Amino acid sequence: MLTVSQLQAGYGAARVLFDISLDVGAGEAVTLLGRNGMGKTTTIKAIMGLLRPSGGSLSFSGTPLAGLPPYRIAQCGIGLVPEGRQIFPTLTVEENLVATAAARQPASRWTLSKVYGLFPRLAERRRNLGTQLSGGEQQMLAIGRALMTNPQLLILDEATEGLAPLIRAEIWGCLKQLKSEGHAILVIDKNVDALATFADRHVVIEKGRVVWTGTSPELKRDPSIKDRFLHV
Repeated sequence: MLTVSQLQAGYGAARVLFDISLDVGAGEAVTLLGRNGMGKTTTIKAIMGLLRPSGGSLSFSGTPLAGLPPYRIAQCGIGLVPEGRQIFPTLTVEENLVATAAARQPASRWTLSKVYGLFPRLAERRRNLGTQLSGGEQQMLAIGRALMTNPQLLILDEATEGLAPLIRAEIWGCLKQLKSEGHAILVIDKNVDALATFADRHVVIEKGRVVWTGTSPELKRDPSIKDRFLHV
C-alpha cells in the first residue's frame, strides 16, 4: 500500500530527513518511533503533502504522491489523525464527523452509527461543540473523523500524547480492534510497550535516518533498542 523510498525533506535550508524508507502493507500496523525532534512528524507531513519532499519517492497503492495536494492524497485513501487533534472547535461532534464523511467503493464501511459504536462517549456528546470536549474525547473525535473518510490506511501522529492512562488504554483498544478488522495503520507514539502488543513492525529513526527496523518480538527481545534510541 504505502511505500516511502529514500525520502528527503526539510524546512528551508535545514535538512531533516535523510533517505527515510518504510512501507505499510494491507492490514499491517506499523509504528514510527524515535525521540522528540528526530523527524517523525516531518515524515508524516511529507507523506500527506503538507511538506514538499526534496528527494526520494512516495506512492500509495501504486499512485505516486509527490506533488499532489493534501486533499488529493486523502482522496487516495489515507486518513490522518494529526498531532494536536485539530478538530473543528465551533462544530458539534456530529458536525465534525459528517464534515469529513466520504463513501468509497466498495460500499462505505464507516458511518456515524459505527463510529458511535466504536466510541460510545462520542454518541453521548454528539451535540457538544469541539471546545466542550476533554482531551481524550477530542482524540476519539479526531480518530472518528479520519475513519469517516473511509481510508484504506489510517495514520496517527502522537496517538495518546497528553492523555490520562485510562483514556490511553481506550485508544489502544480501539487501534487493536481496527487492526483485527484488517485496517492498515501507521502510528507515532511514545508508549512502545503498548504499541508492541498489536503492531507488526517498527521503524526507529534517529536524526532523520532509519536506524532500526524489526518486528514486535524482535523489539521485545532487544531492550538495547529502547535504551539507545527511544529513552530520553
